Amino acid sequence: MRFVKTAVVALTLTLLLGVCSTVSRADEWNKKTIVTFDQPVEVPGMVLPAGTYVFTIFDSQSYRHIVQIWNEDGRKLVTTILAIPNYRLEPTGETMIKFTERPANLPQALRAWFYPGDNFGQEFVYPKARAIQLARASNVIVPAETVEPTENNLRTVPLVAVTPEKKEQPVTEAIQVLPLQKIPETAATVPTTAAPTETVAELPKTASSVFLIGLLGLASIALAASLRLFGR
Repeated sequence: MRFVKTAVVALTLTLLLGVCSTVSRADEWNKKTIVTFDQPVEVPGMVLPAGTYVFTIFDSQSYRHIVQIWNEDGRKLVTTILAIPNYRLEPTGETMIKFTERPANLPQALRAWFYPGDNFGQEFVYPKARAIQLARASNVIVPAETVEPTENNLRTVPLVAVTPEKKEQPVTEAIQVLPLQKIPETAATVPTTAAPTETVAELPKTASSVFLIGLLGLASIALAASLRLFGR
């Protein structure tokens, strides 16, 4: 497979400790990313010594959230990690690595990996006991495995979301694992009210009654004058 030899260098995002890494990207399908850590880094199930590693997505059509970490030359598989998409994390146009908050004397725990162009992060799933510790230390929700994953059940491992208060929530409720969609405009609803009663509109008054009274008065004066004239 032909690799695109475009390299970018980015500073990893940390909350307390600045862990620098050099990253370069290649294949769009497996999202191959070469990462160099200058300090030990914790990933689910192990601590990676400082050094250069290759991150890829497991070659699967059905599930695109299994991350494989290889040694520097990409020939030896170091570990396979279950991940979930997180659309609430804010990606950038470069390869980025995010860590959870940890004390300065302990290795930073890898939280998410962003491949350029993805609008979500590959958020790593930790063993439940470790997820509880990380959630409390970093004050964030951490996805956790309820059973130990194996090669056979990696795609079907039951997952939960662990809160900083040690509470368990469904992953789909605590973490935005689906793309954010615009809510469609709903059609205007007709209110269900009682039928209006029929009313008869009153015609507007076009003339004043004062004018009519005046006409009657004039007519009376004219009639009296005529009677007087005839009487003479």
